[in-house]
Amino acid sequence: MTHAVALLLYVGSLLLWFRSLLSGGRGRGAVIAFALAAAGVAVHAIALARFTVEYGQLPLNGLAPSLSTVALIIGIGLVATLGLGEGRRVGIVLVPVVILLEAVAVSLGIEPAPEMLDFQGAWFAFHVTLAFVGLGGLAVAFASGLLYLVQLHELNTKRMGRLFQFTPPLATLDRLGRTALVAGFITFTLGLVLAWMWTISFRQSFDQSNPKVLWAVMCWFIFVAALGVRMGDGVKERRSALASVVGFSLIVISYLGLRLVSSEGGFFL
Repeated sequence: MTHAVALLLYVGSLLLWFRSLLSGGRGRGAVIAFALAAAGVAVHAIALARFTVEYGQLPLNGLAPSLSTVALIIGIGLVATLGLGEGRRVGIVLVPVVILLEAVAVSLGIEPAPEMLDFQGAWFAFHVTLAFVGLGGLAVAFASGLLYLVQLHELNTKRMGRLFQFTPPLATLDRLGRTALVAGFITFTLGLVLAWMWTISFRQSFDQSNPKVLWAVMCWFIFVAALGVRMGDGVKERRSALASVVGFSLIVISYLGLRLVSSEGGFFL
């Protein structure tokens, strides 16, 4: 029931975001939309806390609990933009992602997964949490990058309509995207290092051919690429925005493909 309330708050926030977009960002629609999203995040956090108390484990194992946790982390990333003024309008991109993840989680049933993982305890909790925070950072970079490209297109075509008025300034979007990328890269890297240390310590081996390992390494290189394109001459901000959008999309598509073709159990996500 609590998850349903959070989902309704997210949907109400999205409707207000679109209303604010249609008005060109005028009025208090965007502020109320952000407040509703923040309320949704608070209720969502309570729902996952109740899950932890009821089942005696963090909501990190199994598809539905993991998707809900990722949705919450992305929502927290949106709330973290509170001090960026118009930068908070990335919510119009982030909230639909949160709604989709939470809706899928609710439809699957947010319950502990039946399979047991050999990677458990504090190691597992830190590893998965850091990895999720890293992916949440990339999601925020994706949202800011997408709006950056939209705003740049509006400027290049000299369109000054409602979309231009609603979209935050390029400098704000670039700053948000850069900060989210750096924070996401650091946390995701720490998550991978922790997993590597556990594997070497307890298995004395590292399965480099495991599809899940390859996917995680691919995600890490996407972070590196999105940060690396900021170097050199030219419009590096545009390159970084495009890399964030393409990179996040590749991660989502490859993950869905991996889930469909893999017969292995024990996924934490």
